[in-house]
Amino acid sequence: MTTTQPAPDLAAVKQRQQQTWASGDYAAVAARIQLIAEQLVDAANLTPGSSVLDVATGSGNAALAAARSGCSVTAVDYVPELLERGRLRAAAEGFDVDFVAGDAEALPFAEASFDAVVSTLGVMFAADQERAAAELLRVSRPGATIALANWTPSSFVGEMFRTVARHVPPPAGVRSPLEWGTEARLAELIGNGVSELLVRPRAFVFRFRSPSDFVDFFRTNYGPVHRAFAALDDEGRGQLERDLAELAATHNRSSAASLAVPSEYIEVIAVR
Repeated sequence: MTTTQPAPDLAAVKQRQQQTWASGDYAAVAARIQLIAEQLVDAANLTPGSSVLDVATGSGNAALAAARSGCSVTAVDYVPELLERGRLRAAAEGFDVDFVAGDAEALPFAEASFDAVVSTLGVMFAADQERAAAELLRVSRPGATIALANWTPSSFVGEMFRTVARHVPPPAGVRSPLEWGTEARLAELIGNGVSELLVRPRAFVFRFRSPSDFVDFFRTNYGPVHRAFAALDDEGRGQLERDLAELAATHNRSSAASLAVPSEYIEVIAVR
């Protein structure tokens, strides 16, 4: 006798995700990983004056990187608090970026609206991967560049997600966001809609004073980790804290009394 796993309620999953990313302070995390967005935009070779959309912008990392390249930039996200942080950053740096409330699975723009579409560690977390990928393609003009940065399954961040999942399991039936970090899944999601697809491995190094400093920072600021700690009792929080600190220590490449942990991601450059 076999049983069929019921399809996940993706609308409910997305609502919980939105609450997760609104918790903590993702802008603090984004500030640490700005380099990823700068390198992605540089690799995309964006043309000054071109129209660029940053999908799941968070607090605007890729949007500001594109603005620094002289582009006309629109940034979209479904977390109002992060959009406001992006507006503050753009104003402080003197860039005119249009921050728009919207869902990566239903972008509020017409077909073929942009010369380039970028997403730094953002669209990969969409609950409905197929819909999000279709939206990237829909709003891109023929010949447009689609540039993505996605954590890989084997990365340190991937291991961190699996460590958290052992304590607080993710929703059943929902595909892992880390699949966006594989060439096979990217080919499924956008392969038929692009004429070129270049995937390059990269690594970002997280730097903290110690493993406990790393845990404290992610527990306070990174939504998925913040919410996981909040869901556990005191004993569970203590064990998760120890497991994350051990993970960071295991991956530490620093010979000094500090922490330097590389995490692999892929840089994706596609042509619509």
